[in-house]
Amino acid sequence: MDVASNLHNIEKRISEAAERAGRNPNEIKIIAVTKYVTAERAKEAVEAGIHHLGENRSEGILAKRESFNEQPVWHFIGSLQTRKVKSIIDKVNVIHSLDRISLAEEIQKRAEKPVDCLVQVNVSGEDTKHGIPPQETMEFVKQLANFDKIKIIGLMTMAPLTDNKDEIRQCFKNLKELQVQIQKLLLPSAPCRELSMGMSNDFEIAVEEGSTMVRIGTALVGNE
Repeated sequence: MDVASNLHNIEKRISEAAERAGRNPNEIKIIAVTKYVTAERAKEAVEAGIHHLGENRSEGILAKRESFNEQPVWHFIGSLQTRKVKSIIDKVNVIHSLDRISLAEEIQKRAEKPVDCLVQVNVSGEDTKHGIPPQETMEFVKQLANFDKIKIIGLMTMAPLTDNKDEIRQCFKNLKELQVQIQKLLLPSAPCRELSMGMSNDFEIAVEEGSTMVRIGTALVGNE
């Protein structure tokens, strides 16, 4: 199927999931994850109506940007090496993977204006996943208040790769609870309005549990 058809199907499923949760589907942004496809396929996604593109490598963003006259909203969704910050800091709109002070220091050093960031939280506790432990997240967000070039607009997590939907749902519930706790701090530096959770195999559960950004690759643009 082409991207436009895939998008129509995904939007329908998001709308149904939002309805089950009593939410407005317009609250949910679809981020097309284009790391495994060509720039042409990424352009097809934008032409189909996608406004947000996600890449997990700096080289991917830098290469694909050249294909667009009018730039979409670029999301850096992979683990960000400190040494790569310099090359992407002015090329992305949102960083989803802030998980350590050394990275915050480098963003602070390189950014010319405040950068929208999400704190990546390793809710599942898996060794293979990046992110800060949930129990350390509140203190981390408080520390980030000292960085005037960083604005914490939300939290991000990846659910465990499992067929156990209850386990996936609990992961998303836990991130939502953490978001609520951070919002209660009323920090100007951390409005924490966004929840980036849900991918091709679990985005409907994520929407039911409060996600505002779903990161969809294979189900939307395929895998070339």
